[in-house]
Parts: sequence; C-alpha cells; structure tokens
Amino acid sequence: MHLPWCVRKCPYCDFNSHELRGTAPFEAYADTLLDDLDQELPLVTGREVATVFFGGGTPSLCPAPLIGRFLDGLASRLPMAADAEITLEANPGAIERGRFSELASVGINRVSLGIQSFQPRLLTAIGRIHDDREAWAAIDELAGSGISNVNLDLMFGLPGQTIAEAEADVAHAIAAAPTHLSLYQLTLEPGTPFHRRPPALPDEEACWAMEVAATESLETGGFSRYEVSAWARQGRMCRHNLNYWTFGDYLGLGAGAHGKLSLDDGRVVRRWRRRRPLVWLEGPRLEGEQALDAEQRRFEFMLNALRLWDGFSLELFEARTGLAAEYALAGLERGRELGLLAPFGKSAWRPTAFGRRFLNDAQALFLPASRC
Repeated sequence: MHLPWCVRKCPYCDFNSHELRGTAPFEAYADTLLDDLDQELPLVTGREVATVFFGGGTPSLCPAPLIGRFLDGLASRLPMAADAEITLEANPGAIERGRFSELASVGINRVSLGIQSFQPRLLTAIGRIHDDREAWAAIDELAGSGISNVNLDLMFGLPGQTIAEAEADVAHAIAAAPTHLSLYQLTLEPGTPFHRRPPALPDEEACWAMEVAATESLETGGFSRYEVSAWARQGRMCRHNLNYWTFGDYLGLGAGAHGKLSLDDGRVVRRWRRRRPLVWLEGPRLEGEQALDAEQRRFEFMLNALRLWDGFSLELFEARTGLAAEYALAGLERGRELGLLAPFGKSAWRPTAFGRRFLNDAQALFLPASRC
C-alpha cells in the first residue's frame, strides 16, 4: 500500500513521494485503496494475505483509524494469515505522542523507522526533517507501544561522513535494540536534487571501510545479514521483503504502486498504478500491465535472489518463474567462471564474497539479450 505524501521530500529520494501542501485527502485515499483492491480481487481469489506493507512517502502521517479501516476492509475481502506481518513505515519527524499505540490498536505489528543517522550534522546534510532527539523520542515511543518488531533504516556514505561517524551511527542503532536493521549506502539517483548538484561524498575505499566496520559491529551485536542491506535478529527477517527477493507474488495498491502476480494461465504479470495521487484518486487507477517473457522472468528472479546472503535453490527458480532450471544454468556457470557465483548443496547457488562486492556484474549475466 503506497501512501505518497511527505512533509518534505529528501534531496536523495527518487520514490514516488509528494510534499504535503495543506491537508492530504487521507480519508478519500483510504477508501479508494479498497476500490483499488476490488479491481485486483478477481486475480487473487482465495489467496491468503501473508504480509502487508504501508510504504511511502511517510505513511505515519495518515491517521491510525484510516489505516484500521483499510485493514478491516482487506480482511473482509481476502483471508488473512493468523500471523500476518503488517508493517508501516514511519518518519521520526512525523510522529505525535501516542501514535504508535494507536497504530498497534488497529493492527500494525511491525514498524520501519527512517532514522538514517543519529547525528544532527548529517541529518541536516541529507535534508531530513528530524534531529537526533526526535529519533530517540520515536524509539522510546515505539518501546512503549506494544509493537516489538522494529526495523531501523540507517544510511552510510553520507556527505562529509567519516568512518568514525558511521561506526557511531551503527553503535547507536544497536543500542536502540531493534529486531531488524536496514543499512544502505547513499546513492545519487537520476532526477533527484543530489544528482543534479552532487554533494561531496566519502570515496569508495572509505565507504567500504564503513561497511566492513558495520558488519563486525552488527555480527557482534547479535544480528545476522540475510540480504545485501538487511540484518535481523534470529527469527525476525522481514517476511514482506523476503517475498520480493524470492520473486513472490504481491499486490501493489495506491498511487504509483507496482504489483507482480503469477496467474492461472501461466503468465507472470506486472501491473502498475498511475503515479500522481489526485489523478489516481479520480481514476482510472490502473496505468499499465505487462506479461513478462522468459528472459525477463529469469532476469528479475536473479536481480532479486542474488541479493540474498544464502542464495537460492534451482527448485525455487523453477517454482517462481515457471521455467526449467536449465534456463538459468548458462549464466550461473559463467558466474562461476568469473568467480562471482558458486554452487552449494544439492542444487543451490549464491554469490561469492567477490560476487557480493560486485553484485551488479553478477546480476548483469542474466540481462535479456535485447539489453546486453
């Protein structure tokens, strides 16, 4: 579920997010999300909902009763797993006292909190609207809300950041005692203010040193890395994101949302919504649909699954793409020759340490012929 409004758009962000000007039409938006769901229902009849993710934008701006209204409507239309993971993204600068308790009362059981850094200078450098005090206040709010499954988003390679500052951020994050940590290197995405006017960033060697130091600290702190940018305590991996990374099916609802479904007729289809919130509200909401051919399915599977630290099995490749395992073998063997990929177990593959550092090269081995 995409909730596209932010208080202010960050200069590094290339997501489909829109600055609030006045009051967002949250009530109409929540109701229209259910209409959007109704449009997709014939494609997923009888399927059980295992996870729900409210992303943004800043979903924590939306009043909790409206989040609850959507979840109630979802449960009345599709069966929900008893242990469904229901996540909402939140910004420390957009949290009022008691908001997390309200969200827990309507069904949210996991929160992803966009900390990015605990240091005021760095938060200012990347255009965040919160400071370190608000970050800690939001963490304290969560601790008293009854929501115990918490992810912290953290970034490194920030403008002017030193290795010592990056280490301090990771230490603060560990001290906050989340169950999950997402650790990303800042990248300059096309179309963003940072891409048009690049700030001075740490060089590659410094960023690599930051990642190595973070790895040592997180492993010592009881976290296990299970994806390129994801760390979790035992049993707390993000099930929603694991579904993406294993090329699972998902509905995408809301302005600019994308979904991917395997249909009964054997097609694997991507469907996407119109991007601008008010245009999406007016309808029609569906902007396009594409059935993925064999090469696209192979590439998209590898694009995601090669991010996983434990790799994937060829049985999973066959189940999720509808293709024979042989269709992947040429690229896998080429990856082995280059030292990027390695087989393990009966029929599983994963990137080598070298391949993880140069993951784009491993993924490119599976690009569709028309893009090579």
